[in-house]
Amino acid sequence: VSASGPTASRKARIPNEARFICLNRSGRPSPFQADHQEITISQAFESLGLLPELLRAVAEQGYTEPTPIQTQAIPVVLSGRDLLGAAQTGTGKTAGFTLPLLQRLAPFASKSFSPALHPVRCLILTPTRELAIQVYESVKTYGKHIALKPFVVYGGVNINPQIAEMRKGVEILVATPGRLLDLMGQKAVDLRHVQILVLDEADRMLDMGFIPDIKRIINTI
Repeated sequence: VSASGPTASRKARIPNEARFICLNRSGRPSPFQADHQEITISQAFESLGLLPELLRAVAEQGYTEPTPIQTQAIPVVLSGRDLLGAAQTGTGKTAGFTLPLLQRLAPFASKSFSPALHPVRCLILTPTRELAIQVYESVKTYGKHIALKPFVVYGGVNINPQIAEMRKGVEILVATPGRLLDLMGQKAVDLRHVQILVLDEADRMLDMGFIPDIKRIINTI
């Protein structure tokens, strides 16, 4: 795929206790620096309407200003509208859809171990194993302060551990189309509760001939 390959995000209508974190929005020195870890939150990120838990995760990664694609994409995804976005590699496209989808799913966050409370609510499809792992790590990083369960599945590895993990409950599933279809064939995944569908590097998936697979997957949502 080209470095500017688009990412499509759509609402799935279609078939340490010793130290606490201070979110310092002003950037001014805090009188309590000896007692806590201070993180400066950018007013620009805050202006996007993100939850404190997400702002904290962003700050912990050292980011202070959203990129143009993030500034444009995040409000659209937060509003629930469909979006097609394209930007060069390294401009933050992944965070551009990961942050708002985490916010939209935050009301469903639960620390319960019951699989019934953790159905797949968001599906992110990627063309390759490497990209799937990258996106999954991004979801984990930005969602670390929200009790949602992400997981990633891809081919070329034993499917049984993936089946076992899916049966525990997964709310944000990152997958390559082929392995997802394998799991669907073994009735190890139920997509009927999916609310958000993301096609990452959509053009590359189409170029690689994934159109029939993607259609089969969407028809089960």
